[in-house]
Parts: sequence; C-alpha cells; structure tokens
Amino acid sequence: MDPSFTLTREPAADGRLRLRLQGSLTLRDGARLWRDLAAACAGYAEVEVDLAAVERLDGGAAALLAGSALRQGERGGRIVWVGATGDTAKLLDLYDCGPGAPCERTEPRQPGLLADIGTFAIAAVDTTRQILAFVGDLVTGVLLAVRRPRSVHTADLGVLLERAGTDGMPIVLLINFLVGAILGLQGAIQLHRFGGDPFLANLVGLSVVRELGPLMTAILVTGRSGAAYAAELGTMTVNEEIDALRTLGQDPQRFLVFPRVVTLLLVLPVLTLVGDLVGSFGGLVIAMVYLDQPAVVYLQSFQQAVSFGDVGTGLLKSVAFAIAIGLIACQRGLATRGGAVGVGRATTSAVVVVLFSLVALDAAFTWVFSLLDW
Repeated sequence: MDPSFTLTREPAADGRLRLRLQGSLTLRDGARLWRDLAAACAGYAEVEVDLAAVERLDGGAAALLAGSALRQGERGGRIVWVGATGDTAKLLDLYDCGPGAPCERTEPRQPGLLADIGTFAIAAVDTTRQILAFVGDLVTGVLLAVRRPRSVHTADLGVLLERAGTDGMPIVLLINFLVGAILGLQGAIQLHRFGGDPFLANLVGLSVVRELGPLMTAILVTGRSGAAYAAELGTMTVNEEIDALRTLGQDPQRFLVFPRVVTLLLVLPVLTLVGDLVGSFGGLVIAMVYLDQPAVVYLQSFQQAVSFGDVGTGLLKSVAFAIAIGLIACQRGLATRGGAVGVGRATTSAVVVVLFSLVALDAAFTWVFSLLDW
C-alpha cells in the first residue's frame, strides 16, 4: 500500500530542524506519523513543521500532531506548525492546548449556597416573565377569537372532549368511590363510639362535595390530561411544529391552547359532579355495610346536610382548577427546550406546578368561603 503522506527534512541555516509534511494525514496512518515525528525531532529543541502541502487532515491525526507538540514541550523544546490553511488550520486550532495550558478540562467546581440561591432566583424571575407573557398572549388570542370565531381551531374539540372526559371517567369513578368509602369508614368508626351514626352522611357529604370531590377529580385530570397537554405541546415545540404554525400565520394560542382550556372548562365540572355522586355513594355503602344503617336514613341525612350552595362551591372550584390545569400545562409545554429530555422535564414541571396550584387554590377558596359563611 502506498504511503498516504511523506515526511521530509529541509535545510535550515539557523540550526533549527525544518520538516515538511505532505499528502493525507489520517488516523489510519497514525502510528507511523507518531513514530516518524518522534524519530525526526529527537535531539532537536526547535522544530518547524510545514503543513502547506497537506491535502487532508482528520481529527485523529490532528490530535496526534497536538500530542507530538506536547511531548516535545515536555522535553524542553517546541514544535511550530506553519503553512496550515483552511480546514487544516481550523483542526489544529481546535486540538491545540496552547502554551502552558492543560489539554484536559479541569473538573467543574460545585456551586455554593449563594450560587444556588442566585440561580433559583433568576429561574423564578424568568419563569414568572414567561408565565405573564403567556397569559398576555392568551388574552390577546381570546379577544381575537371573540372577534373572529372561525379563527379558532375547533376541529379537534370533539377528540379532546373524549380524551379528557369519556376516557377519564372510569378512573374518576373508581378513585372518588374509594375516597368516599375510606372517609366513610374512618368516620363511622369514630362516630359509632359516641352514638353519632346518623351524622355519617353529614361528614361524608360535606367533605366530598365541598373539598375532596373537586380536588381529587382535578388531581386525576392533571395526571391524565395536564401531563398529556404538556408532553404534546412540548414535543411540537422541540420538533419546530410551533414555529411552522407561526410561519403559516396561525396563532398557537388560538390553535392549540384555547381549545384545550375550553375542553377542561367543559369537562372538569361534569367529572366533579359525577365524582361527588360516586364519593357520596361510597359513604352510603359503608353506612349500610358497617353500621347496618338503612339507605333511606343516610339519604335523608345527606339531603338535610348538603345544599345546592355546597355543590356550587365545589363546581366553582372545579372551574378555577380547570383554568389552572390548562394554562400551566400548555405554558410549560410551549416553553420546552432541549429535545426529548426537555419534554420529560417540562411534563414533570407542569404536573408539580399544577398540583401545588390546586392545593393553594383550594386553600384560598376554603378561606374565602369561611369568611363569607358559605
């Protein structure tokens, strides 16, 4: 096989060694390149290597040239590369460690407490700015949608309603029934000790209708629909589909966000009502099985304890929960960066932030209702 490169000596009047490399320098001939340079540079402190005639240089050969220069420097000498142009010069600059500089990167230092606090503060400010910008864009999109209803993408509304509502009905029924049954069992054990069996319907009914029904249903919708919205929009963002929509003149707020928020506004109150009924039925089952209480007694006590105002407070909460789930999940999805890892991170962030928001909203509503004596 013919050699892909040649290494020749050139006469030098100043006593330094001059070498000339020509041909193709690749890692395939790396062993011979390493040996030839070592043999040629032996006994010389100053070596000048002309690379003007090099036709091709790959990364492996460039690393070997940089290693030869480093080895010569460890011996108290140096190698100077001259004549390199184009890609050859770029690769040499890329692999050159520089005079006195280490070739290996130093291990990054762990940030301190103040750095962590500063990073968190910057991230919080940036997230707040993104949320405010998102809300502003959504308000603008809603106003334009009111003026031009046909600009809203309603073709997928039926599919979104089916996925968020019908498909989520079984898990909502099961969880709310179990929550009502567990609450009824715990209440029945305590009330039975003091002869308060008739008040089980009061305990289960008010707890489920005012608090647990709306909150548990919203948490389930967050895990299903909220996470799905964040993942869908996040995938579209990293795949540049959102940019393609803007290029086509479509507003992502009206095309993607608005239908999803409307879907949750329509679905979550209905699921909450169903959850209230099933949770109360769970308490009825415990009253009949554990306390041997007739169903008519439980239902009469339930009717006296729970009013339409109590049901209305739960539905009002569900509306606020729906808005929070839709806005936060879609905002986190549209703010996704960093490929597949970013999609997972955005989905996790959306679920965590929504759950925190749901608990905070529930506490705020409860406090306000207590002040208003609802």
